[in-house]
Amino acid sequence: MGYDVSECIGSRMRRLSRIIDSHYRKRLKEFGISENQLTLLFALYKMGKVEQGKVGQVLSLERSSVSRNIKLMIRAGWVERTTDYRPKIVLTNKGIQLSELIMPVWEETMDELTHMLKPNGLNLIAKLEKKLT
Repeated sequence: MGYDVSECIGSRMRRLSRIIDSHYRKRLKEFGISENQLTLLFALYKMGKVEQGKVGQVLSLERSSVSRNIKLMIRAGWVERTTDYRPKIVLTNKGIQLSELIMPVWEETMDELTHMLKPNGLNLIAKLEKKLT
């Protein structure tokens, strides 16, 4: 077909992801949490006690990424793991408090990005998600 490397869809999507992540990173710096950890924090806030693998499935995250971040979050005291045969993870009180503290900052970032993308950009993202899933 003769594609130019600058047309690589994967590369372009990762670039967009890095651009978006930088907006969150600036605002999250003071909390000591990464964008991936934030995603897991909010998922656990919403889902409650859940098997670790289920969180990865819901978020379309690789198993290793979920495991690595959950270990860091346990070390930070935001998450705890049950000792069940099929262990579950759940936010600690500290994790719940962090979620509630970060939520307004996340909403401000969402406002900023929504303003930048405008309805047309948001619709395009939704269409891409639908086509690729």
